[in-house]
Amino acid sequence: MKITDHIKNANGKRLFSLEVVPPQKGIGIEDLYKNIDPLMEFKPPFIDVTTSREEYIYIDKGNGLMERRITRMRPGTLGICAAIQHKYNVDTVPHLLCGGFTKEETEYLLVDCMYLGIDNIMALRGDAMKGHQYFEPTLGGHASAMDLVNQINNLGRGKYLHNDEQVCDEHNKFCIGVAGYPEKHMEAPSMNYDLKWLKQKVDAGADYIVTQMFFDNKKYIEFVKKAREMGITVPIIPGIKPIATKKHLKLLPQVFKIDLPEDLINAVENAKNNEAVKQIGIEWAINQCKELLDFGVPVLHFYSMGKSDNIKKVAGELF
Repeated sequence: MKITDHIKNANGKRLFSLEVVPPQKGIGIEDLYKNIDPLMEFKPPFIDVTTSREEYIYIDKGNGLMERRITRMRPGTLGICAAIQHKYNVDTVPHLLCGGFTKEETEYLLVDCMYLGIDNIMALRGDAMKGHQYFEPTLGGHASAMDLVNQINNLGRGKYLHNDEQVCDEHNKFCIGVAGYPEKHMEAPSMNYDLKWLKQKVDAGADYIVTQMFFDNKKYIEFVKKAREMGITVPIIPGIKPIATKKHLKLLPQVFKIDLPEDLINAVENAKNNEAVKQIGIEWAINQCKELLDFGVPVLHFYSMGKSDNIKKVAGELF
């Protein structure tokens, strides 16, 4: 079922969803199941599965020679989606990236999604390759999420890359999600500029938006208000991540280019240990989610990042 249909059919019921990260190459899927199992009592209508772009590794060939090879540290997104669907009977949302994939590779992935009964896609540009300062399009790939949305939308209508004739019916159309940034994308010169890009992604065929994590609801509410004023009418799902360690005070702003509220910073800094920080993060997320539900958000979407115990405690107070 499409994400937008899950939202329409909720009839006021609170919806819980989560995002999981594939195991590193060579590690079994059981650890991932251990992360998902405790959260299934909240009946998520869908689970997102991230993907990774390529990166370079260097292999010592001896005699001072190094060979550069391309690898993916966390492959298997579609396989994991199929496994989750089979095990839990829940819809899955694979993430598709511009970075590291050609248009042809993207088409093959989308065809596989059709065969697997996957109705939803999260379309993302992706980050720069590790060690690179700026994003550079893959040769033969897309330069922006808007272009990726266009390809997904076209393929769903039967328009393939190298076939001018329509070869399938409209029922194959995917439900497409894209990312939104309540504190603007790190590369955008202004919030208004960023929202214009978001509007273009929606106009290209995106059906819903999931936001970057945030800790200040005022920024999300203002983001939604400005998006509506821009003419964006699709559902805007908030992304939630309970803070869990003192290290997150530096790590989250550095990686995701977000701000943390002063009250949260002070509470974490004054905490005796990480166990106390985790409890602070749980309580903050509970209060944050209650306010968001009062605002009328369509879904609460949690970034698990391989951990579920704190999310379970948050969800237990809400669902």
